[in-house]
Order: sequence, then C-alpha cells, then structure tokens
Amino acid sequence: MDLGIKGRKAIVCAASKGLGRACAFSLAREGVDVVITARTAETLERTAEDIRLATGVSVTAVAGDITTEAGRDAALAACPEPDILVNNAGGPPAGDFRNWDRDTWIRAIDGNMLTPIFLIRAVVDGMCARGFGRIVNITSASVKSPIPTLGMSNGARAGLTGFVAGLARQVARHNVTINNLLPGPFLTDRLRGTANPPPGKTVEDVIAERAANSPAGRVGDPAEFGEACAFLCGAQAGFIVGQNLLLDGGAFNATLG
Repeated sequence: MDLGIKGRKAIVCAASKGLGRACAFSLAREGVDVVITARTAETLERTAEDIRLATGVSVTAVAGDITTEAGRDAALAACPEPDILVNNAGGPPAGDFRNWDRDTWIRAIDGNMLTPIFLIRAVVDGMCARGFGRIVNITSASVKSPIPTLGMSNGARAGLTGFVAGLARQVARHNVTINNLLPGPFLTDRLRGTANPPPGKTVEDVIAERAANSPAGRVGDPAEFGEACAFLCGAQAGFIVGQNLLLDGGAFNATLG
C-alpha cells in the first residue's frame, strides 16, 4: 500500500533505537526524508547510516536531548517545516511514588508531557497553513491500564493524552491529525530495563513470562510498531483524529478499547 507521503519531511524523536528507530525506518521506506534525534551521537549516526543504506532517503541526525529547549531548537532548525512529527522520549524510572520528590516529577512531566506539547506548538500552525500534517505521540499502554510501579509515566502520559484530545479536534479540518500510539511490551531496551526480575530469575525469564501470558503469545516486534506509525502518518489516514491506538497483543481486556 502506497501511503502517499513520499517526499514529505519528518522529525522523529528518540529514534536511535527501539520504537523511535522503527518509526523512522518505516517512514523512510515510504520515501519520507527524516530528521532523527537522540542523546547519544554515535548510536544515532549508526542508525542514520542504516536508514540511508536501506532506503536511500535523506536522513539528518541531530544529537541532543529532546526534553530540553536546546534539543528541541536543534531538531527544529534541521527541519523547520515538518509534515510529520513523531513525539517520543524515554520513560521515567519505575518505583514507589513515596520516594519521588518534586524535581523528579517535573523531569517526568517535562519529558513525557511538556516536550511533546512544545514541539506540537512549534509545528502545528505551519502544518495547518500548508494543509497537511501528521503528529503521532508515542505514549504507553499505561494510559489505558495504569502500571503500579510506573506512576510518573501513568500521570505524565495521561496528561498529554488529555491535551491532545482537545487540540486534535481543533486542527483536523486543516488535514492535520494528532493521534497517540500506546505500546505494550515490545522487545526494546525499555522492556528489559523495567523487567525487574526477582531472585533466581533473569530479565529474559521475565520477558518470556510476559510473552506467555499475552493473548498473542509473544511480545511485540518494534518493526510492526513502526508500520502502525507510518500508517497513521499516511495521506489516507486523515479521518483518524484524536485516537489512542493500543498495540499490546490483546493484553488490555475490554469489549470496547
């Protein structure tokens, strides 16, 4: 299926590995020129070269922390008029909320709520003026089904979800869509980092148990997440507005998602 976005320009945040990398690859395969960001320059440049070799599109690597004003400014300087924005940032640490002080909370809110909002603010009016825009926010399955040990992620991402729900309806008439992708367990460093195996078990044991307990019988492949992102960015997806697409292998048990 031709998604009709060849020649478009995209910013994909936190794209050196994991789900962000998969999204950048999928967009590039559709002929989209991508600007990718991440904090670690060496890893980011390797990803950029992999995408160039595999797809032949223009790939610009912008090293920096997207959760800072300087990081956002650098990404926007490299692509001041993107057609597509994929918001993504590493999630805050797990733990007990009793141990989190105000500064810890502010870092979580900055990274997983305010950073996407500031990037949307920077690009959405230009998208509206040009008559095309696709914004996809990578949030978390915890928006629908909170994870007890990820309270900061639950809270910050839910705040972003509420903001997007209102804004998406205001810009849709300009062929600008804003939607959220909610990943469950995908085989990424984040999944390994939050596995928290009990004594006598390994990280791989915990991931295998999660796979066995999933209705799909496995954890997700980042590549399939990337393809879902690319579809939401496609020209044919203009009637999908303000939605929260859950990719969790069926783990969230509900008649209506």
